[in-house]
Amino acid sequence: MAVEKWSYPWRFFCLKWLIPVFAVLTVFFLSRSAVAGYKGSYPYKVGATVGMVADIVREVAGDKAKVTHIIGTGVDPHIYNPARSDVAVLVRSDIIFYAGLLLEGQMANILVKVSERLPVFAVTELLKKDYLIQDPLTSHHDPHVWMDVGGWIKAVDVVTSALAAFDPAHSQEYRSNASTYRQLLKTLNEYARKCISSIPVRQRLLITAHDAFNYMSRAYGIEVLGIQGISTESEAGLRDINRIVGTLVRRKIPAVFVESSVSDKNVRALIEGARFRGHKVFIGGELFSDAMGPDGTYEGTYVGMIDHNITTITRALGGKAVRGGMQGKLIR
Repeated sequence: MAVEKWSYPWRFFCLKWLIPVFAVLTVFFLSRSAVAGYKGSYPYKVGATVGMVADIVREVAGDKAKVTHIIGTGVDPHIYNPARSDVAVLVRSDIIFYAGLLLEGQMANILVKVSERLPVFAVTELLKKDYLIQDPLTSHHDPHVWMDVGGWIKAVDVVTSALAAFDPAHSQEYRSNASTYRQLLKTLNEYARKCISSIPVRQRLLITAHDAFNYMSRAYGIEVLGIQGISTESEAGLRDINRIVGTLVRRKIPAVFVESSVSDKNVRALIEGARFRGHKVFIGGELFSDAMGPDGTYEGTYVGMIDHNITTITRALGGKAVRGGMQGKLIR
């Protein structure tokens, strides 16, 4: 299947109309699958776009599903153009989950087409407009909801309801798994709040490659500055870099951070700019923003991803967090 790559502004314009249509299709096919109930063999096949979504499904579905996500470690979903093999994963799935809020902008037309024959769900569909953060440049909502653990718990609710409707024979098992997972996420949420609050107020500033941490900022009380906008397709200008360098120098911020799925070129420009003005800044660590860590590692889970980010940020900015993180499992 040929997939057209839309230009950045045109894609946002088109998707403004596609998303409502997609929502109607999703409700229709959910109703059909809920009435029939899953009749196939186990594990059934679940397709997911990004790792954060896939991880929720694995936790809720347990051994009843085989989950495959198509946008892997270190890959930027904002600009990811799906390959033929990715489309094949979706088409061969029994049920599909994606993040939504245009995170997977290049995949929207494919998801709409697949929804004509399969149940497809955006895990952010329960979030209310007054919760979502709007990007002033695009007038669209910031999709990086998973950076606020409290908000991401709503995604667990979506997955649980969808799986219970899809496979009602095991609905109680899904709800039990979800309840256990929610408790772990609530513990993670409190850990994040406690760690960030331990950073000295003057140094409580997170500077990264792009604006992926606004929900973290609001949830845990840390100011954030991203060199690029919410989408990595936006350009970082010299004026933006100079402005952030000025903030680094004025507030004596000790560290800036790179991201696993975004080039570190602009972050290194900040370090050089601060050095030129007589202020030494170091890279406080690599954060996971749009993708989790390597498969098979603690950081390759949602809990591990956030634990790593919070622990790394806190330690680099002068706060109190143990090296091994909330569960003592961090390896970096």
